[in-house]
Parts: sequence; structure tokens; C-alpha cells
Amino acid sequence: MLDRVLRFFITLFLAIAGGALLDLASPVLTMYVGTEILKMEMGVVRITMGSLLCILFGAILGGIIGFLASPYFIRCLKRFSAWVELQLGKMPIHDVIAGAVGLAIGLILANLLGYSFAKIPVVGDYIPVIFSIVFGYLGITITIKKRRELTGLFDFVPRFMKDFAKMREMRAVPDAAPEESAKAAPTADAHAYKLLDTSVIIDGRIADICDTGFIEGTLLIPVFVLEELQHIADSADALKRTRGRRGLDILQRIRQSTKVKVEITNVDFDDISEVDSKLVRLGQQVGGKIITNDYNLNKVAQLRGVEVLNINELSNAVKPVVIPGETMRVTIVKSGKEPGQGVAYLDDGTMIVVENGNRHMNESITVEVTSALQTAAGRMIFAKPAH
Repeated sequence: MLDRVLRFFITLFLAIAGGALLDLASPVLTMYVGTEILKMEMGVVRITMGSLLCILFGAILGGIIGFLASPYFIRCLKRFSAWVELQLGKMPIHDVIAGAVGLAIGLILANLLGYSFAKIPVVGDYIPVIFSIVFGYLGITITIKKRRELTGLFDFVPRFMKDFAKMREMRAVPDAAPEESAKAAPTADAHAYKLLDTSVIIDGRIADICDTGFIEGTLLIPVFVLEELQHIADSADALKRTRGRRGLDILQRIRQSTKVKVEITNVDFDDISEVDSKLVRLGQQVGGKIITNDYNLNKVAQLRGVEVLNINELSNAVKPVVIPGETMRVTIVKSGKEPGQGVAYLDDGTMIVVENGNRHMNESITVEVTSALQTAAGRMIFAKPAH
């Protein structure tokens, strides 16, 4: 059905074009053919007989050519449509929308400028066409490249709408009880952003922490962190590839099964190459806190005024506190660095160095705590066999 419609319109177009072209040639026909009938004007349509014959002959000739050539044109049109669809399919939808908006802006500017130059002799008719091509291309290119910056200019609109809605709600209930206001107040903090970096996502413990409900607010995952995870998951190195895929699985788990709201942001900073620096800049913009277990990122973010939640510090903080004199039952699993020492581990991974514990290798014994040492790597407990 579509082919028939296209064939009809192609035939009609070429018939009209053929008639118009041969109508332009009618003066030449009447010049060489001196028959008075051809020069006679038709009273109704105000054209000569020669022009009418030329138009009819041109329309018939153009229609025949169009009817015969339309299958070829239809095939070319389908190939072109398939190519355009393929190219658009490779582009994200926001790039397509940005390109369409840029094209519209470029054509509007070209029309305004072209009208000013249209009265120039000889070339005036062609300048608007050139402007349309140039400004249309520039509009598409610039809006796609600067899409994030341009959308960032309008971030105030949703914030303004939210604030306006809150003001209307406050006016609607001016006599609300103080306790109700106190209950509603924490909702401002409920949207406090927590930014996840690549290392803490791959680590995986953040998913368990989210399940406990200790993290409040919204987890904000930047698109450049996702791109880095995807790059790691596509690495030729098997270990990196496994780590990247684990990170993507952890993100999927957080989005589907945790109690924390998750948002993906497309904000990026093209002038910054390092992912950690982009994360710090984003934290400054949204006023959020960075969740990480990267020691260097921890220090850099603090120096630049961005709060950091370190998973390793949290892990050390929740380990059980022991005091000298307490007893516990442990299993000696290996020898220590010093002669006669044995090493055991608690369920949370805390290492216990047992004096004279080497002779109890692979045995479960009761030990008495003598001292505890807190280091950057974690907590270490020193003990001796209980008598």
C-alpha cells in the first residue's frame, strides 16, 4: 500500500515538473512554428494554445517517466530511510532531541539573517540557502556537544517548582500542630545526596549497608562512574573484567532490593579527565557526601570541602570492643611473625595474635586479651592462652 502511494506521488510530481519545464519552452515552439493557432490565447486560462499543448505533452511525458522510474526512487528512499534509522538508533534519545532543537534554532537564525541579505543583487537569492545549511549544521553540532551544560542552565526550573509546591502546602495548612511540623522537617534531609565512587561499588559492602537502612537520603550515581564500571567490565584482563561485572551486579541489587532511593545523573565535566576529580566537583555542586573506601579520594575530598563517608572507617567502628582481661575462644590457623606466635581471626576479620599459640595450631582454645591496637589497616588484638 505504501509503495502504491509513493508511486502515485512520484508520478504526479514528475508530471507537474514535466509540464512546468515544457511550458518554459513554449515561446521557443511558437517562435519556430508560425502557426496562428499556437499563438491564439485561450480565454478561460489566459494561456496560448502552444503553451497548453506543451504543458499537456510535458505532463504526459513526465508522468510516464515517473511511473517507470518510481520503483527505483522508492528503493533509494527505503535505503535512505533505513540508513537514517540506523544512525538514529546508535544515538541516545537525548542527543536526538538536542539535535532537533539545535536544528530548529539554527534555521530560525538563518532565516532572520538571510532576510537581511536577500536584497543583494545576483547572490541575494542564494544567501538564505547557504545560511540555512551552515546554521543548521552548527545548531545540531553545538547542542549535542554542549547538551549537559545547556540542560544544567535549566536545573533551577524543577527546584523552583518543588519549592513552589512546598510553599502552597505550607499555606494550605497554616495551623498545623508543632509535632506535625517536626515530623515533616526531616524530609528536607531525605533528599540529601550520597555519591558512590567506583571502588565502593566494586567492594560490595555498600549493598549490605543499604539493606540495613542506616543510609538516609538518595544515592546519586553519576554516569561517568557507570562508564568507568563498563570500561572495567569490558577489560581484556580477567580480574578487572570480573571486578567490573561485580560492580554492575551490585548496582543492580541496590536499585532493586534496597531501601534507599537511587538516582542516575547525566551530569559530566568535560574539562576534567579523572573520575575522582569529577566526583568531588559533583559533590560540591549538589552538596552531597561521597561514600568511598579510597584513602586518597578521602583526603582530596576533605581538602576541597566535601564530606566523605568511608566504608573502612565504618567497618572498624562497628567491630566489637575488647578490653584486657577478657577471654574468648578462637582457632589458631597459622603461625605469627615472631617465634612461637599463633594467629587467629574473629568472624569480622579482626586478627588476633596469640602468644605461644603456635603449639596449638588448628586447635580451638580459650585466650585472654592482653592489649588491642588500632591501625590504619584495622584492629589487631594481642592475647595469650588462658590458664
